[in-house]
Amino acid sequence: MDRWQAMRIFVRVAETGSFAQTARILHMSAPAVTRSIAALEVLIGARLFVRTTRSVKLTEAGGRYLDDCRRILADMLEAEASAAGSYATPTGMLAITASLRFGQMHVLPIMTEYLDAYPSMSGRTFFVDRPVNIVEEGIDVAVRIGHLPDSGFTAIKVGSVRRVICGAPAYFEKHGIPSTPNDLKLHRVVASTSAWASPEWTFAGGQRVTINPTLQCNTNEASIATATAGWGVTRALNYQIGPELAAGELQIVLTEHEEPPLPIHILYPEGRHAPAKVRAFVDMAVSRLRANRLLN
Repeated sequence: MDRWQAMRIFVRVAETGSFAQTARILHMSAPAVTRSIAALEVLIGARLFVRTTRSVKLTEAGGRYLDDCRRILADMLEAEASAAGSYATPTGMLAITASLRFGQMHVLPIMTEYLDAYPSMSGRTFFVDRPVNIVEEGIDVAVRIGHLPDSGFTAIKVGSVRRVICGAPAYFEKHGIPSTPNDLKLHRVVASTSAWASPEWTFAGGQRVTINPTLQCNTNEASIATATAGWGVTRALNYQIGPELAAGELQIVLTEHEEPPLPIHILYPEGRHAPAKVRAFVDMAVSRLRANRLLN
């Protein structure tokens, strides 16, 4: 048995909670994954997983072994990469993810600058407005807006954004500026029904206002465009309306009622064992995003 490969398989099963998913990721057959785990359990003399028809869970011994395997595999990869020089020079393909509008506006320019700086690299972006499992999707680096759950990944804060209420100056001239969050019930509200949207809008001090929108749009872009046209008010993250604010096409209201800003983090799994391609991109992204006045 190739113990190194068996440990890789074990770690991936522990992370995905699925033999079948591990087989797809590693381009193996499901029986081969099962045999590898069984052989590893025989070798170490302990049960690593509790298997049912619906789930695969680590045993207590499996949890301890997982920590050791991650450390051993990381050390081996670092030694091999160091010998081959890949920790010194970025090579291969880099996959990054972010929310759709943030990715297009702020991450994509960093990616193209990165590819210009390292011609031997290629890149893949995955910009979507839904949670992405970094491990299952094969992502190297993620940019996340909001408070992070405890994942064990390395997270570097690069800025923050505000959730704001906005509308066109012409709209406010005609309909007046709301002075409290409850005043929004007297206005034409354009709401997004994207993956992150909620009918209950929160404000400072825990105040909550249930919105009955006049118009619902399935994308943030559509709701922002409608507000920019002067039809109503909407809620967005301040970076999303940066160009419209700069052009005077939108203005922010109820600033004194805004809830605390949301942090922006760069997230990646390998920590200090990250290969050069990841470390080089993270260094560049941290510098560029922290220098962006819209995000700080």
